[in-house]
Amino acid sequence: MRLARIIGTVVSTVHHPAYDGKRVMLCQPLAPTGEPDGAQVVALDRVDSGPGDVVLILKEGTGVRQLFDETQFPVRSVIVGVVDS
Repeated sequence: MRLARIIGTVVSTVHHPAYDGKRVMLCQPLAPTGEPDGAQVVALDRVDSGPGDVVLILKEGTGVRQLFDETQFPVRSVIVGVVDS
């Protein structure tokens, strides 16, 4: 898992049908000190987070697939938690 800050919402008119009704967010990974750390990541939102929130991102293929009923869900990263403090 990685810490990240949500910096925006991804909007697309054409997408895989599995994404119907789901929110996709653009996230900036963070170092433990809170500084940006690495390239931005696109992640599926499962916890109703929003821009500015610090979140936990799961980037493990098997773990991500277990969150969804479909076995061939085309997703790499999922937001699984919001950091309170």
